[in-house]
Amino acid sequence: MKANVIVITNNKGGVGKSTTAEALADGLTLNKYKTLLIDFDPQGSLSTSADQTKPTAYEIMTKQVSAADAVQQRQDRADILPANKLLSRLNTELTDTGKEYRLKEMLAPVMSCYNYIIIDTPPALSILTVNAMTAADSIIIPVQADIFSLQGVGQLIESVDAIRTYTNHGLNLMGVLLTRHNARSILTRTMTDRAEKAAEAIGTFLYKTIIREAIAVKEAQASSMSLYKYAPGSNPAIDYLSFVTEFLERNKNHG
Repeated sequence: MKANVIVITNNKGGVGKSTTAEALADGLTLNKYKTLLIDFDPQGSLSTSADQTKPTAYEIMTKQVSAADAVQQRQDRADILPANKLLSRLNTELTDTGKEYRLKEMLAPVMSCYNYIIIDTPPALSILTVNAMTAADSIIIPVQADIFSLQGVGQLIESVDAIRTYTNHGLNLMGVLLTRHNARSILTRTMTDRAEKAAEAIGTFLYKTIIREAIAVKEAQASSMSLYKYAPGSNPAIDYLSFVTEFLERNKNHG
């Protein structure tokens, strides 16, 4: 077994990036896949359920501890490698040659322990995002379900092209996911057409599943609970489970 490493990323904030990373990781766990969720965002929004007294991704990236020593297990959820604000220091602290490969290097000993490793990144092209993309097999791009959010996709692909050129030639685009759709508004055919064309323009596809917005997402995170356990009947829980099913089907078909 060797983990399939997937980065959830977008240069634009507020598109449901962290929520998507968490929902995918917990959804894969529900489907009996051994999964690790890495919170690689200094905001640490996914780490509220973790023990804050134990080592974090920062200690791994500065080689103070091994990845195995920092991973925390959670009942009925994906294992987590938590984050805190110290991660933001890495932009200035990581200066040595090969700094882009640090995360890949540190994850190597645990790769055989998981089917999937899901990495959440900050909404900016920083040394953290570069490390995540360098360590990844694939990228999923969440995009808020409105026209203006699609404009950032082109900017992201410039970053992906640079990573492919210098640090990870085989980095794969594994789709664009429309998120945070307001169920009270009509998602027009024009919107989905534009999203499909934006995905095709960067050499990937648009997931059929569309994630609806609901307060249950924030409530679940505030309660340090899985969305699927906190509000299993909510629109986003239903949608994210559908997305996980579609992800697994596409992953199976496309190797």
